[in-house]
Amino acid sequence: MNESGDVARGWRNFFWIAAIFNFLIGLAGMITPDASVDARIVGLLVFCFGVVYYFVARDPLRYAQVLWAGVIGKVGVVALLAPEAFGENGEPLVAAVLVGDALFALGFLAFLFTGADAGGE
Repeated sequence: MNESGDVARGWRNFFWIAAIFNFLIGLAGMITPDASVDARIVGLLVFCFGVVYYFVARDPLRYAQVLWAGVIGKVGVVALLAPEAFGENGEPLVAAVLVGDALFALGFLAFLFTGADAGGE
């Protein structure tokens, strides 16, 4: 938060990066030629979360509470996929995406517990 009550540019940039991350990962999941229908559906849902982060990036204080869906989704995906992704036969690309998801979840929590409360909404 800055002195005028607006969200700092760094937070807005963070949410733009989250949106782009989800757009790219989701799009890749949808257009990968050998992806199953289930994988394409997951890609679509990941892409849709990017839309949520797009709205948060544009007006973080107004849409802050929808970040709880992002926290739950990202923590859930990490919890479900991490044992296999970081296991002996895990794929490094999937592991890297999970690290990104975990970092975004932490950032969302930091904003929810600090940035949004300071906005008085």
